[in-house]
Amino acid sequence: MYIYNVTVNIEKQVHQDWLKWMKEVHIPDVLATGMFIDNRLCQVMVDEEQGITYSIQYRVKDLDTLKLYQQMYAPKLQAEHMNRYRDKFVAFRTILRIDHEDSAE
Repeated sequence: MYIYNVTVNIEKQVHQDWLKWMKEVHIPDVLATGMFIDNRLCQVMVDEEQGITYSIQYRVKDLDTLKLYQQMYAPKLQAEHMNRYRDKFVAFRTILRIDHEDSAE
């Protein structure tokens, strides 16, 4: 199992609009591709002079599925984000392999 992690620092002036759009449009569009199991939207808890940072995590079953997402869906979805928030954010992507999970439940 893997996590496709997108870290975004968004300017404070557009933060509320971005957060609403992520929750109501972008993340549902990503999940609608059927490539991911679930997701988390997490605010990175650090004091920053510029912007607010988030980690958006999508859990995926294998690297082949992630590669398919990156080829078929990511360019369009990333372009929508870029066009809406051009020059208002910085982002980077990482892939995390889940080696172990436990639950307190």
